[in-house]
Amino acid sequence: MKFPAFLFSLLVSKLADQILLFLVPLVVFQVTQDVAWSGYAFAAETLPRFLSFPICGALCDRISPIKLLRGSQIFRALVCVLGVLGNEALGGIGWLVGLSAVCGVLTTQGVMAREVMLPQIANGHGFDKVLAYAQTAEQTGMVLGPLIAAALFAFWPWQAVVGAAAALFLLADVATAYWRRGNPMQLHEPQAATGHFLQPIKTALGHVLHLPGLLRLTGLTAGVNLMLGTTLASSAAMVTGLHHRSATYYAGLQTLGAVATIVILLSIIRGSFALKKMGLIAYVLIFGGGLLTAISTSHWGYAAGFLLVIGFDKMFSIYIRIHRQRIIPAHDYGKTTGVIVLLNNLTQPLAGLLVGAFADATQTRVVIFGLCMLVGAIGIAAAIASRNAATAP
Repeated sequence: MKFPAFLFSLLVSKLADQILLFLVPLVVFQVTQDVAWSGYAFAAETLPRFLSFPICGALCDRISPIKLLRGSQIFRALVCVLGVLGNEALGGIGWLVGLSAVCGVLTTQGVMAREVMLPQIANGHGFDKVLAYAQTAEQTGMVLGPLIAAALFAFWPWQAVVGAAAALFLLADVATAYWRRGNPMQLHEPQAATGHFLQPIKTALGHVLHLPGLLRLTGLTAGVNLMLGTTLASSAAMVTGLHHRSATYYAGLQTLGAVATIVILLSIIRGSFALKKMGLIAYVLIFGGGLLTAISTSHWGYAAGFLLVIGFDKMFSIYIRIHRQRIIPAHDYGKTTGVIVLLNNLTQPLAGLLVGAFADATQTRVVIFGLCMLVGAIGIAAAIASRNAATAP
């Protein structure tokens, strides 16, 4: 079914997306020489993609996801070109921030379209393996994207780098078209639009509250994202502040985290893990990793905890996505997943705010420990709820 072409499309699209994410704060800082404006620019380009998940998910249940995927790639390339032309004609760094914000929403649409398509693509091929392959391609793009962006930006102006991102988006669409031509499977036809525009969100929230096990899974994922957000938000202060390591050490630790993730995903592809065991192992090790980052007095201990949290996050993601796909009705999968992704990710900015309120590295350890205890409590509550549901008549 030419699945490698689908993975190549995902990889190239992720590369282009990461190039834009890397470029915007850097260029804004170089122009303004103000860290605050760089942070505002990053928020402006990431917040729209975060908020658009429910809408993009609902569209996937009403419009063919393959059309939405291809449209997101083509329009991202077009937006990049128009943004560069606008800058050349009128000037102003706002064109870069604006094109990245629009591309962020279109990226969310592409992510949700692939999310809806993957269970159908995996039919008969093992959903866990397909997810592991897809996440490996995505993770590789996340690792290589900033490196490629930095290399290009060292020699080219940002307008040319954005042009390269546009070319990558078009290449991703060519790979998608090639995959589709060689894939004879019939994708599910979306439903015709019914009800008012808030109906999909109402339906999705109803599923979260009433479908057996879905609220528990959503709570567990929120807990993992809380731990992940806490680790990412505090890592710079912990590594360079409390543990007195260099910026080079910090960059190397982040690279090792990405490598650890890919190794774990490859082990899932090559091995055979029971679904329940996969979720339990990932959650316990993420909790243990967070605890290590809080209590370790050595940079080696902190590094081990950091790698556990970052590395096993994707394993837990595979567990959740397989479980979620088994529970949610196929015709409501897009809208429900979109709302769940939004709910799950609310804990990441919450973690950032809590860490930001305690700038001192020593106080940050106390915050991390407290949030670890909350994540552990969420896990225990979910285990009790699961056991009660299993023993209920």
